[in-house]
Order: sequence, then C-alpha cells, then structure tokens
Amino acid sequence: MKKFLLVLTLLLSFNPVYAINNLAADNAIQSRIDNVGVRLLNFNKIQKRIVFVYDEEGKKNLIASKSVTKRQVIVYGTAYKSIQTDDELAAMLAREISSAVKSYSGMWGGRLDTIQVVLGSKKFETVADKRAVDYMVKAGYNPLALIVYINKTCPQGRSDKFARHNLTSKRLARIYEYITYKYPQFLQNNSYIDNEYYQNFLLNSVENRKKLEQKIKYGGVGEVEYE
Repeated sequence: MKKFLLVLTLLLSFNPVYAINNLAADNAIQSRIDNVGVRLLNFNKIQKRIVFVYDEEGKKNLIASKSVTKRQVIVYGTAYKSIQTDDELAAMLAREISSAVKSYSGMWGGRLDTIQVVLGSKKFETVADKRAVDYMVKAGYNPLALIVYINKTCPQGRSDKFARHNLTSKRLARIYEYITYKYPQFLQNNSYIDNEYYQNFLLNSVENRKKLEQKIKYGGVGEVEYE
C-alpha cells in the first residue's frame, strides 16, 4: 500500500506541461548560445572545432574547466542568469573560446598549453581577456559588454599576491585600457554609458582610470600598476 501511494504521489507530481515548457525554454537558450557562439567562431575565422553546451544544473569546476580540456564551451545555468544582452553572451563565450582555442596549440596535442592555461592563470587570464575583446569586435559585438559581464559576475578578492588569478579590478582596468588604445570608438560612442553595471564599473575604477589617464598624458609605454 505504501509503495502504491508513493508511486501515485510521484505520478501526480509529474507535470507533463511543465516538462515540455522547460524543455522548450532550454532549447531556446541552447539555440541562442549556438547562434552567438558560431558567429564568433566564423567571423574570427577560427579553424578549430569548438561546440557549445548549455547545462542548467551543472556547476563549473574552477580547477579544470571542460572548455579547456574537452574543447567545448559549457554555459552553466547560474552564469546564464546574469546575461541580459547578446553582447554580454558574446563576452562570456568569447572569453571561453579564447581558452578552448589555446588547448589546440603547443606540445602533445595541446595538452601542455592546456596545463599552462589551468595552472598559469594570471598570465593567460590577461591574454585571454584581450583576445576575447578582439573576438567580440570582429564579430560585431560591443567589447564594453565584457567589462559589464565581468563586473557583475566575478567577485573581488582581497589580494592576488598568492592567488592564481588577478584581482577582478585589475582585469577590468586592463580590459578598459586595451579598448581605450585599440578600439577607442566604443568609448567615444558609448552605448553602455547608461548601463547600471557599467556605471558601477566607472565608480569603482576611478583610481585605476586616473593611472591610465596619466599614462596617456605623458606617453607612457610601460605596464600600469593597477590595484
């Protein structure tokens, strides 16, 4: 009798309409990710196979990302919830594509470079961020969306002295500097100026941007010591 009641409860709790709607929603998200992802690959003439997977339930492994080891970009549901525009989606995907592409180069079928990406995060993080900006621009997306995406999804650590990753504030400052020098048109005609997350970036990057202004003013060529 108890088993019968348990089975009956499970059957009643299963809502086929909800399941169908949920599947349709997941399919729509997957289609959107594929469209933006393949556009990035094609416009940048990336001659490597990279696939895109939407995973509503999974969680990213911070030590060994599957986008590096398996040459696929996985978009997790928790991260996708932070996406508001196709530019922001392109920012997320471009950043992951940059890592996945790296796994195709180097010794042992890319295994050595893959290890370097995972273990040498600070160095490759900066390179990958800049490459993501290039990918976005070539595919017709606004690179300022990368600043917006990182600003609202990546927490700020206390220090990066002994960390594997750069402070988020340093990442954002370097991305902003890269756009300033290479793609100034996006700052001159800034469609993100009224975006609340971009405004927040401007607010919390005042000191770093002052350092950049000094570098530009005096024609500096060295690396700015951002905080």
